[in-house]
Amino acid sequence: MNSFDLFGYHLINQWAGHVPLLDKFMSFTAQYALELYGLLFLVAWFTMPESEGNRRHALIVAGFSGIFALLINVLVSHVWFRPRPFVSLPKGSFTQLIPHSIDASFPSDHVSGSFAFAAGSWKNSDRWVSYSFTTLAILVAVARVYTGVHWPTDVIAGAIVGFLSARIMWAVSPLLKPVSQFGMRLFHFGPYALVPSSKGK
Repeated sequence: MNSFDLFGYHLINQWAGHVPLLDKFMSFTAQYALELYGLLFLVAWFTMPESEGNRRHALIVAGFSGIFALLINVLVSHVWFRPRPFVSLPKGSFTQLIPHSIDASFPSDHVSGSFAFAAGSWKNSDRWVSYSFTTLAILVAVARVYTGVHWPTDVIAGAIVGFLSARIMWAVSPLLKPVSQFGMRLFHFGPYALVPSSKGK
């Protein structure tokens, strides 16, 4: 294992197991990032003005960016298998706060998906959406190391994968228009927003 990962891992993981409230927060963030993004997606989708179509399309692009990032990770993990810290390090030299299977550590799926969501929202999204998505992505990256299940370069690589996934999805975003239009048609948003009738005036 390289010195950067060892130093960075212990620098962050050394704080685990000392403050119960912080441990719970980090454990929750590390485990339920994708669910949190799903919740933020729904909140953003249903709280935007009904007539807003471009911003809802940006949410769809962000969602597909996360899916695409995870597909990339599947390919990478099959090319190079990297053991997780709790497998490589001697017992007693780290603190693992959450259970995890002994699968490939590189790159981090949670971080890839999180940064793909975040980077996908940087264009045509409400400021609160892009800010909240990005803040959560950073927290997830720290939490995955804090809880003992990833090396620092796992999360760095995950962030790069997420960023590239978002760039690719925006490049092909016109192909996702039918998905956005279906969602907006279903809930009468964007160009399908219901116009109040003028009858009786």
